[in-house]
Amino acid sequence: MVELVPFAVPVVGDKTLLVWEPSSGPTAEALQFGLLYSVRVFPNAAVAGPGFYGIIKFYSARDAHRAQKACDQKQLFQTSPVKVRLGTSHKAVQHNTPALNSSRCQELANYYFGFNGWSKRIIKGHYHSL
Repeated sequence: MVELVPFAVPVVGDKTLLVWEPSSGPTAEALQFGLLYSVRVFPNAAVAGPGFYGIIKFYSARDAHRAQKACDQKQLFQTSPVKVRLGTSHKAVQHNTPALNSSRCQELANYYFGFNGWSKRIIKGHYHSL
């Protein structure tokens, strides 16, 4: 299976994991299934009781799916199991995704192509085939 990973901010739900009941924030080391765009932890709403939930965004939907399957109902970084679910897909928003900044583009290229020899200069333009 091939997945295209665009140089854009991941906004599609199938690249996002929702994590319930972590006793502390999930770390990048705890979820080494692919390159992470962001990890954010929030306190539960007052009506939900004490605790936290996390939102983890991957660049790759395949990596997010593997992480969800491997981590759901597991004791990753605490004594009680966490609940991990994939976000819902919002395909209507896909065409308006913002481009990544240059350092994020370099990070993404280095991760998937495997070396740190990329230029920080981004060239935009049209390419014509001969």
